[in-house]
Amino acid sequence: MAFDFENKKSLGGNIWKAVPVNEREAEQIAQGMSLPLVVARIIASRGLTDPQDVENFINPKLQKLLPDPYCLKDMEKAAVRIAEAVMKKQKIAVIGDYDVDGATSSSVLRLFLESLGMEPMIHIPERDEGYGPSTQAFDEFLAQGAELVITVDCGTTAFEVFDYAKSKNVEVIVLDHHEAEVRLPEVYALVNPKRLDESNDYPYLKYMAAVGVVFMTVVAVNRELRRRGYFGSCAEPDLLQWLDLVALGTVCDVVPLLGLNRAFVRQGLKIMARRQNPGLKALIDKSGINEAPSAFHLGYVLGPRINACGRVGEASLGNKLLCTKDGFQASLLADKLNEFNAQRKEIEAYVLSNAIEMLEGSPQEYPVAFVAGHDWHQGVIGIVAGKLKERYNVPSFVMSVEEDEVKGSARSIPGVDLGALIIAAKEKGLLTKGGGHTMAAGFSLEEGKIEEFRRFVGEYVREKLGEEEILPVIEVDGCMDLSGAGTELADRLELLEPYGSGNSEPKIVLEHVRVSKASIIGSGHVRCILSSHNGGSLKAVAFKIVDTELGKTLLGSKGDVFNVVGVLRRDNWQGRNSVQFIIDDAMRV
Repeated sequence: MAFDFENKKSLGGNIWKAVPVNEREAEQIAQGMSLPLVVARIIASRGLTDPQDVENFINPKLQKLLPDPYCLKDMEKAAVRIAEAVMKKQKIAVIGDYDVDGATSSSVLRLFLESLGMEPMIHIPERDEGYGPSTQAFDEFLAQGAELVITVDCGTTAFEVFDYAKSKNVEVIVLDHHEAEVRLPEVYALVNPKRLDESNDYPYLKYMAAVGVVFMTVVAVNRELRRRGYFGSCAEPDLLQWLDLVALGTVCDVVPLLGLNRAFVRQGLKIMARRQNPGLKALIDKSGINEAPSAFHLGYVLGPRINACGRVGEASLGNKLLCTKDGFQASLLADKLNEFNAQRKEIEAYVLSNAIEMLEGSPQEYPVAFVAGHDWHQGVIGIVAGKLKERYNVPSFVMSVEEDEVKGSARSIPGVDLGALIIAAKEKGLLTKGGGHTMAAGFSLEEGKIEEFRRFVGEYVREKLGEEEILPVIEVDGCMDLSGAGTELADRLELLEPYGSGNSEPKIVLEHVRVSKASIIGSGHVRCILSSHNGGSLKAVAFKIVDTELGKTLLGSKGDVFNVVGVLRRDNWQGRNSVQFIIDDAMRV
């Protein structure tokens, strides 16, 4: 696909670039799967060329994509030990994280164990306790007689805490997905697809959220219990019933929706639509979702509410909501999460405005947004870091300066691996704690090290990105005339869902269109009609752009011709069966 407008600056201040694709492979996919070429090109551009891979992408099924759990190191050891604890009715304790992945991971494990007649103890640390397992948690568990502790979505680098647990003769199993170091903590078993000594037989397992690792563990434990004859006296649980939670954690942890993750989310959304989990049902209703939930609802409606209790409320409420079996209690908990989410928005707005004032009030030495505040709530710094990254298109580091330490969160752009950056900073002694993924990370440091850490981050990022101006890029998946953007194409594009990290919603350029009947709607949105000289028209909307150059141009357009880029979506409002175009950007022709 060759564009005559590549590398030109758009009205939105972006550069549009065509996603590379092998045209011959795209044509073969189109013919083999009976797909429109524009859809086949999108599939080919995502690196899928083998017919079986294409089939698994379009029709992701667990029975094809879920391997034997024992393919992961320590999985057999972990499954056998957990099964043994169930058989002997030993006391099991679970430590989770305070985000959505942590809440869903701890909930899947808890619900599974409860279905077996167990009553696991659950500890979700508050933010002031810090990420991951703590000696405080182990002391609490020991006082209650815990015989096995399982950490989920944390623990891979908790060396000191696990040394403490070992000194107390507590057996620990780690189920995690965060970046690992060469050295691993001394625990009974550590299951993490990102262990450096893992094989690469199933590369897509490295993409899993922690809840995916937990689900694979549950499958392994269930199989071991079946082998031991445990279900001769009780019913075997239906493991698929918890895929709604697996889907929620997978989407909200922003892991690539490829391979097994696609099957988790595709199947999990079907389970969620059945409304069998009382907590999820209540949260969906309280959130005003009046249709079958999609990946969008998970990531932008449900997820933030569960996250809010870990950010500004009571961290354990997410697990309680997802595990309650009482509809009345679920309703009360969902109300609390909504309240916390409203508080979170207010706090976030305050911190964000302060951060922007800092950054724009002085010249910046490095291509980094690096800010810290003494009165900033640590529960929102991750969200603020994400918004700064979007605003300035540079890696962003936001820190809350507490009395005893500084807690920070970072978000990145392509080209800068935050996981590697944090490990390097820890090795230089700049951070006391830290870990994360390529695009997101959390860390802690002493207040006196902030300036040294700023210089380290700045030099690291400058080396990776170079000195040239960094313009945000919109990656374009297809280019077409408006006349082809109808319901039939929308139907075919739905085969590519669920959308998310690693499988973004396709961006399509509609060429040579005119804008008419442009008007302002809602809180700064622009609605208009797009038309083409080849005939036909299409409803379109651009969100939150009224005060931008793009918005002013669309509103003032008088017959000008544009190329517009955005996404084509079905419009089922009030029973309609039509489509509309969501405009992201435009460029004069």
